[in-house]
Amino acid sequence: MEIPQFKNTYNKPGVELLPHRPPFLFVDTLIAADETGAVGEYTYTLEKNDFFRGHFPGNPIVPGVVLVESMAQVAGAGIVARGALAATPGKEPVFILASVDSARFRRPVRPGDKMITVAENVKVGSRLGVFSMKGYVGDEVVCDCTVKCMLGEK
Repeated sequence: MEIPQFKNTYNKPGVELLPHRPPFLFVDTLIAADETGAVGEYTYTLEKNDFFRGHFPGNPIVPGVVLVESMAQVAGAGIVARGALAATPGKEPVFILASVDSARFRRPVRPGDKMITVAENVKVGSRLGVFSMKGYVGDEVVCDCTVKCMLGEK
């Protein structure tokens, strides 16, 4: 796996950077980020991820929609970590998923797999972010897509 080098390294839990909370927080750690992108990781486990009980019982795999959400959360954590979001005073800025393009799932992700996400900032403006993302398990790309996220306020 070839991970791009980012200027800032982190060891920050996703819970410190994102509004999401378990069971819908899919960033264990933000590893690095800068104006070009971010890298983070998440380990899927039977204990943390209740969806495994019903998604192909006896042969559990992570749903594709969860893989996309996991990668989008890494992109958002990177934006937050480097302080790139500005909101109206008294409001909290959040990125909201607006579209998913060209999603490909190359092999199943299973309980116990740690997915490393590399999110590259294609375009990040004041109201819209476009990110090209790849998810790796070991040295293998397991999924990739491009997403657009709108800046909203909570």
